[in-house]
Amino acid sequence: MTRIPSKAEILDWISAHPTQTSKRDIAKAFGIKGADRIDLKRLLKELEAEGHLQKRNKSYRDPDQLPPVTVLLVKAPDADGDLFAQPLEWHGEGVEPLVLIVPSAAGPALGAGDRILARLTKITGENHHYEARLIRRIGSNPKRVIGIFRRGAEGGRIVPIDKASSSEWSVMGDAMMGARDGELVEAEQAGPKARMGLPRARVVERLGDPSAPKAVSLIAIHQHGIPDDFPDKVIAEADAAKPMGLKGREDLREMPLITIDPADARDHDDACYAHADDDPKNPGGHIIWVAIADVAAYVKPGSALDREARKRGNSSYFPDRVVPMLPDHLSGDLCSLHEGVPRACIAVRMQVDAGGNLLSHRFLRGLMRSAASLHYGEVQEAMDGNPSDRTEAFLEPVIKPLYAAYGALKKARAAREPLDLDLPERRIVLSEEGEVTSVAFRDRLDAHKLIEEFMILANVAAAETLIKKRSPLLFRVHEEPSPEKLEALRETAQAAGLSLAKGQVLQTRHLNALLNGAAGTDDAELINISTLRSMQQAYYTPENYGHFGLALRNYAHFTSPIRRYADLIVHRSLIASHGWGDDGLSHQEAEGLEETATHISQTERRSMIAERDTTDRYLASYLSERVGNEFSGRISGLARFGAFVKLDETGADGLVPVRSIGREFFHYDAQANTLMGADTGLMISVGQRVTVRLTQAAPVTGGLELELLTIEDEGLPKGHGGTRHGRRSPAGRTMKRKSAKSKHKAAKLKRKVERKKRK
Repeated sequence: MTRIPSKAEILDWISAHPTQTSKRDIAKAFGIKGADRIDLKRLLKELEAEGHLQKRNKSYRDPDQLPPVTVLLVKAPDADGDLFAQPLEWHGEGVEPLVLIVPSAAGPALGAGDRILARLTKITGENHHYEARLIRRIGSNPKRVIGIFRRGAEGGRIVPIDKASSSEWSVMGDAMMGARDGELVEAEQAGPKARMGLPRARVVERLGDPSAPKAVSLIAIHQHGIPDDFPDKVIAEADAAKPMGLKGREDLREMPLITIDPADARDHDDACYAHADDDPKNPGGHIIWVAIADVAAYVKPGSALDREARKRGNSSYFPDRVVPMLPDHLSGDLCSLHEGVPRACIAVRMQVDAGGNLLSHRFLRGLMRSAASLHYGEVQEAMDGNPSDRTEAFLEPVIKPLYAAYGALKKARAAREPLDLDLPERRIVLSEEGEVTSVAFRDRLDAHKLIEEFMILANVAAAETLIKKRSPLLFRVHEEPSPEKLEALRETAQAAGLSLAKGQVLQTRHLNALLNGAAGTDDAELINISTLRSMQQAYYTPENYGHFGLALRNYAHFTSPIRRYADLIVHRSLIASHGWGDDGLSHQEAEGLEETATHISQTERRSMIAERDTTDRYLASYLSERVGNEFSGRISGLARFGAFVKLDETGADGLVPVRSIGREFFHYDAQANTLMGADTGLMISVGQRVTVRLTQAAPVTGGLELELLTIEDEGLPKGHGGTRHGRRSPAGRTMKRKSAKSKHKAAKLKRKVERKKRK
């Protein structure tokens, strides 16, 4: 007679062989055959009733253990950067097991909310219980929406704040999370999308009153998932940091380095100084010093500060707030080059000739003391002959030599001809209550251009140094426009009576010739905007593809490590290549540069979109009190559903829906980028001057709806449009005739279907 195993032996086998737990596998393991299987079945039933086993798909497993292959929900990275997950199905009575995801070099990047199928390995002696290796990602993240909650009789609805989303979401009574009417909420899709009716959602977070002061940027922050709270561990690391001393650094404290920033700048990460070169071999040349805050001295590789900085990728700037990459104790204090305070820095000494060409450069790790923290306006005023009491002392020894060096750099810039776009920057002025008081365009001063040229030169020096030393780094890459975008730009230029050279290797000087040809004409703004839209998006990569827009072969971001993680990587590479300390770029970091580059390029785009959305919402709020007013503007874009207009006064973009233009059908030509009226032949194209009336402004979404009044100072022609049966079709047939024909066709088809085969 075959020996029947005990219950303990069965449980031990299942625990030791989690992939062989069916009744057949257990019987085979213990050599149970024939009628003895009845006894085995009885034991398994008893173990299941006692709660020791759980039957699932003809297999048995310990309910307090996870199956070897299971579905997991990925959580956000913890303070150490590790990625954990929770099982979607857990029926045990104990603590829910903690699962560590072991990343694969060839696998996709996983993020919070991803659902994955993973193979598990039980772990003992660690804080986590299992290690998971990805098999495949399942479906997609639950769709999320941010909107205004509207309470109803049996639940409520969510009106999305995204102007691209037109569908509302329904919320059941048990999924409201206590949300109040008119409150801003974040919700996720609940269940599969229904074929009919509104999609269902459950509220996951209440964000407060959308009309509250300075809530506009909070909407964008939550909408785009920008981290705005630092973990306690990160804050603790930042608070524990102490000012750096002179040890291991060159003393630059007596050098009159000054910072020049916007008047409302909170941090100062770059300082500069210049003087005439006394080398007789370089007549008319200059020595330019650029000192950058030594952030790498405080943010060490692998630290909590470093992981959080990498996660954020960059600082995000809004009209009412800044979401910094680093905690304020670093960004606003220890790493900021405040006036009269010793600060750690990485400086570069650059020698340029009279034509602004870079002859040599040398990097050093130093300790500096800013002689003054000035802003652009007062520096420009001093140079223009109106120095203040504050700037007068620096005019002759510091400011004039800076401008002299800038004069040389302008010659080098003119020689290489980088892309010279003329696009005014909007500046939104807010009151203390967070309301928009005015919208103006920022002045473009020589002081701005001076700092830009100095920073570009320092970035070039950093890239060239690291290339020479064969050290890994992240390049700032800008590739030339695609042929398709160039062709679109060429057509726009031809419509304006201009031309863009064809059949040759495109260079920035060709585009500058186009821009110069449009300068001073009514088409200047259009050509500048169209040229900008034809450009590729700049990005970070360990491979050097050059910078098309700046007309530079070697370029890397070095000058803003407080607000850009890419600059911090370059700083660490400089430290490692010069042997300045043990806080340089690690081998592990160097191997992961490709992944880091992709990540921070994405965070940069995320911030740009969030900042643009915030600006749109503030402009909509500003214009909401002027609904019904008339504005001048220019057609900036066309689509099948309407025309986009950029308003002259504020630079805001609004939509003229095609349904509101006359009483006729409009044909959209994607190739020519035009809308043409079927009856009147009215042609709407990019660049036309228009007068519009503001009909709707939605501050929550940032959307503006406009009514077209005139095109090129001429009124709109009246289309034939309506008939006694309603609106005409594109072919000119009435809806009645079209309906009759459709009925005739349907009846004919029905007869064909019902026709029976003769026997």
